Amino acid sequence: MLAYGSFITVALNFVILAFIIFVMVKQMNRLKKEAPPAAPAAPAAPPEDIVLLREIRDSLKR
Repeated sequence: MLAYGSFITVALNFVILAFIIFVMVKQMNRLKKEAPPAAPAAPAAPPEDIVLLREIRDSLKR
């Protein structure tokens, strides 16, 4: 004899769990998508040695 009842129970539990995981993933993706994009960051200031080298270059051009 085959245990049809046990198989149907396992199959039903799998379908319910798969549906719950699907809904959770869908909601997480929706929440990620609705977040406003971050404003572009201002360019970082150049390092101090680069600034000094530019000042030297500019003073030598004069």
